[in-house]
Amino acid sequence: MTSPISRRGLLIAGGTTAAAVAVAATSTGFAAAHTAARIPSLELTRQVRAGADVVIAWNQALLRIVRTPGLQPPTIHPTRSFAILHAAIHNAVVATTGKGTPYLFAVHAASGASPIAAAAQAGHDVLIALYPTEAASLSRQLEASLVGAGPAQARESGIAAGRLTARLLLDLRDHDGSSAVPPPLAPGTEPGQYRPTPPANAAPVFTHWSGVTPFLIKRADRFRPEAYPDLAGRRYAAAINEVRRLGRNNSTTRTADQTVQANFWAAPIWNYWNEITQTALRTQHHDLSRAAAVFAQLTLALADAVIAFYDAKYHFRIWRPITAIRLADADGNHSIAADPTWTPLAKTPPDPSYPGAHSVISQTAATLLSQHFDPRLHLTVTSELLPGATRTFRSLQAIADEAGLSRLYAGIHTRLDHYTGQTLGHDLAHRTLA
Repeated sequence: MTSPISRRGLLIAGGTTAAAVAVAATSTGFAAAHTAARIPSLELTRQVRAGADVVIAWNQALLRIVRTPGLQPPTIHPTRSFAILHAAIHNAVVATTGKGTPYLFAVHAASGASPIAAAAQAGHDVLIALYPTEAASLSRQLEASLVGAGPAQARESGIAAGRLTARLLLDLRDHDGSSAVPPPLAPGTEPGQYRPTPPANAAPVFTHWSGVTPFLIKRADRFRPEAYPDLAGRRYAAAINEVRRLGRNNSTTRTADQTVQANFWAAPIWNYWNEITQTALRTQHHDLSRAAAVFAQLTLALADAVIAFYDAKYHFRIWRPITAIRLADADGNHSIAADPTWTPLAKTPPDPSYPGAHSVISQTAATLLSQHFDPRLHLTVTSELLPGATRTFRSLQAIADEAGLSRLYAGIHTRLDHYTGQTLGHDLAHRTLA
């Protein structure tokens, strides 16, 4: 269920530098009323046109943090941080430009407040609260961001608006369930049931995440896919035999390019889509307001997609391909032969198989970004794990398709996981757009 705060107006006291207004929230979490428009000035126009790089810079700062070992709390999913960061930046930009629809609440900044200063301060304050050990580097980035933020009075007013939006967003998420202790999950004992996978047999992760309060959707369980196919049936046999052939570490049927795909997309998939969005915004020369809005909608939806796919994963608790293939003698399906030595190309993540996370995230992102950019936009994507490796695509959907299927070639998901994940992502994205 959504946070109770999204069901009523908010009255925000901002002191002498920021006034406040109460607004009602819609079912999607974005406030029903637009903030009051201001008479545009040359300085405001300049900042809006030049300010997209500020939004991108704070997105890059968070990417750097989550990619640094030890900085991301192991039981807090990174997509939550991206959502809070960009919701705060977006609301700060709306408050200082009068353009756009704020998320959950509206803050009216002092007239003439700098939107660049507001965005930078909001980004800084959110990240320092979430990653306090990074305070020094984040403060240096803030100082650099404020250089082009206009006259002193405008800058200070923007800073006040950014501080306020960051504090409010952080307060709203303070008791959202993300800090709960992940409950243990007993290993499955029956055919089809998930159990930890070799070689580490690690305990399943994020077992508590389905209980986190969503950002935009009402309930994560409403996006659960259809029941998993009968293990004795043809669909299941076809899916397992396909990953058996293509996903094995020493497969002779997987093509060279499919092996490249499996390795190219092996890093956290939300990182890729944040960088894809950066590239799309720069390619299309979007301004500050547009960049803030696109990133807010994307990251809020991706955070909800993660909550939804963990709800589905731990509802169905389907075993991974390595388990299904090694224990195939127990599944009742005579079309699948057991192979106790079968090993996938990639290390299997410690959570259930159904649906595929890469497919859910990628379809959510491609569907949402297609509303902001030409769906046939040509983009080049850089791998997070293969130094210097890039792949070029002719559409956002082509990126989503390849990213999802790469997990089949890696041997850690089946085509059933992929297609079901795409359906979940598609449905969730359209729900957030409604």
